[in-house]
Amino acid sequence: MREITFSGEIEVRYSDLDAYGHVNHATYFTYLETVRTKVFLYEFNELIKQGIYLIIVNASCDFKHPIHLGDKVIVSFNLKELKRTSFTLTYSIHNGSGLEYATAQTTLVSYDNNRKKAVPLPDLILSKFS
Repeated sequence: MREITFSGEIEVRYSDLDAYGHVNHATYFTYLETVRTKVFLYEFNELIKQGIYLIIVNASCDFKHPIHLGDKVIVSFNLKELKRTSFTLTYSIHNGSGLEYATAQTTLVSYDNNRKKAVPLPDLILSKFS
């Protein structure tokens, strides 16, 4: 397994904030999704055209520091585990200068939308991570 880290910056919007003036906890998952989707559309767009989707079957997040309007937010992720039909990504939501807002993890399954079932990970994914 190669250690590849993907990253993207997030702009905190006023609508991301809750009544306490910091980013709502549910929005952290949107931040993960935003960066992951940008990377996957670039790296794995051909799979979508073939009807192979990468769907989340598990997600968790550990919150460490609140994010406020105007804070710099970067989402970085890399591969933790590769299995036959699934893989697990670990994330760090941070400011790029040593402050970590949260850590997270998602497990995604390779799903054939035409056959309506999980399928072995495509070679495109295996070659990217192995």
